[in-house]
Amino acid sequence: MDGVELAAEHLLQVSSFLAPLEEGDLARSGTVSSDRSESAAAVSFDRPYAVRQHEELTWRHDQGKQAKYLEEPMHTERDTLLALIAGPLRDELDG
Repeated sequence: MDGVELAAEHLLQVSSFLAPLEEGDLARSGTVSSDRSESAAAVSFDRPYAVRQHEELTWRHDQGKQAKYLEEPMHTERDTLLALIAGPLRDELDG
């Protein structure tokens, strides 16, 4: 579970950097929640406009900011996320 939480924190960091920025509320609203009983973690943004900002592909954003700010890093950071998940498991098995 430690690796899952590490991966979620990494995803939060990357997605917060990509989140559209006007005042910074959206990026600052990002959080990681986890449920150890389910071995699951989630990244979410809790501003009322977070989903619309994520899905609206026609809106213009400042350079380096974008729609799909959470979805895209799930793909582009895939190898890193998998390595973060596997690391603690590997350490435990080696130890």
